[in-house]
Amino acid sequence: MFIVGTIVCLVSLVLCFGAAILKQGPNDLTILSVAAVELFLLVYGVTAVFRQIGGEGVAGPVWEFWGYLFTAMLVPAGAIWWSLMDRSRWSNVVLGAVGITVFVMLFRMEQIWDGVPLA
Repeated sequence: MFIVGTIVCLVSLVLCFGAAILKQGPNDLTILSVAAVELFLLVYGVTAVFRQIGGEGVAGPVWEFWGYLFTAMLVPAGAIWWSLMDRSRWSNVVLGAVGITVFVMLFRMEQIWDGVPLA
């Protein structure tokens, strides 16, 4: 799932920053790319629930994993809201930041799941 999430975040990042560089305001493509990141996080969360129900536990702190996931789910929603309120090209920068932010959070969630300590 991590590789799929990385690809979704990267595509969203490129589309949003590309639109910002071209001085375009947020459009359907950039907003939908961030919505795809949100959809991925929902699928990731459902998958994590089924993995835990199936007996595969989180090696790190469970509360930290779910805290990261719930927080990561708020980031795309907030950015989409921002882009609907501010139709300038800078909203695409905010939308693009979702790709970077969610990727970092996804990377940390994978570390927590596998029990890799921060070092």
